[in-house]
Amino acid sequence: MKKSRSRFYSPTQPPTLSMSELVCKTLDHDATDVLIDKWLEHRNDAYWDWFLRVRERRHSAFHSLQRGEQLLAWSKGDFVPENIFMRTVDTARLIPLDRTWTTHVYHHRSMQDRKLSMMPVVFTMLPELMLLRGMYDHGCDDIFIIVTDMKQAEMDAATEYFKFVCQHTFGQTVKPEAEREIHYRHAHLKHALEHQRRTPCFPQIDLIFRAIVYERRPPFVVLFSHQTTSYSQIFFTHPLFVPAADIFFDFPSGCPNPCCTEDCEMIRFPRHGLDGAAVLPLKRGRRAGCFRRVRAREMCNWIDCDVAFTESTPTGEGSESSSMSGKGSIDTTRPTVRGQVCSKCKLVKYCSAEHQRKDWEEHRRLCVKQPALAEKDDVL
Repeated sequence: MKKSRSRFYSPTQPPTLSMSELVCKTLDHDATDVLIDKWLEHRNDAYWDWFLRVRERRHSAFHSLQRGEQLLAWSKGDFVPENIFMRTVDTARLIPLDRTWTTHVYHHRSMQDRKLSMMPVVFTMLPELMLLRGMYDHGCDDIFIIVTDMKQAEMDAATEYFKFVCQHTFGQTVKPEAEREIHYRHAHLKHALEHQRRTPCFPQIDLIFRAIVYERRPPFVVLFSHQTTSYSQIFFTHPLFVPAADIFFDFPSGCPNPCCTEDCEMIRFPRHGLDGAAVLPLKRGRRAGCFRRVRAREMCNWIDCDVAFTESTPTGEGSESSSMSGKGSIDTTRPTVRGQVCSKCKLVKYCSAEHQRKDWEEHRRLCVKQPALAEKDDVL
């Protein structure tokens, strides 16, 4: 029997989305497609140059074959999302970035009263969202953004607070000394934001942030500051979900000011991997309740196939999202097979020649002949 949740807000008790006073603006798949088209027309030079470097160096995977590692590759065709492929961390498939998503933007009602659109918020971080969406095969159809107006120091303090509260409250009884520290940090942030007249207030930010993590179990949550001199933060719910440093080390900062230093980032995309990424230390396991253990596995690259290979990718454990626990989940009752790699590029794996043929229309945009490397698997 599940424990009953408190009807009242508390920094140490699991909140619910229904308790929030923030307004939620949802942008569906069609709205995302419109934004992507506008972003491609806009051609921000910093991001454009970075994607061009992706094609030029083709990253390390084209030189040292490691199918289980993260990979971003663009080798053929125009600069459009369907021609840029990314390795997913949960199934090890190479899937193009043309998959859209639904964005849920939570903001204070004063922004709605001023008729401020949430479209620019999503547009500002569209390259980051596109890449983060591409990291997952399952469980990332919904992306959650909380809009604030916090400055850098306030965002840093909030980041440390959410790490601490998640470490000591998720899936366990809060110890007295941790409870005192949580209330102290909460009160400090509450007074600081009230003194600066920030909206929404910190209790509302805390409530909606933890409610999203508790109820929706996303791979990441974005805390976005709409002020031009502010910093935004991406919170990951497991180290597995952090982009690899060897791919994104030179990713643009997002700041439009050409005089800014490397440390200035409007969107704190983790360009150095786990070093500097904001990862929530969530407890997992049966006793944790909301976060069950699920192992990432290498699967047939044909998107409609649910066959997992016996030699699974050693990427660790992640959280089970709503899509992985329900519709569209991986069928673990299916027998596993050895699998065969593509004989040309050696970057993808299939359970049969039939599924390779079905996937060819998509995979051919990426498939290029690789240097001769030792390969233990059979090839197709």
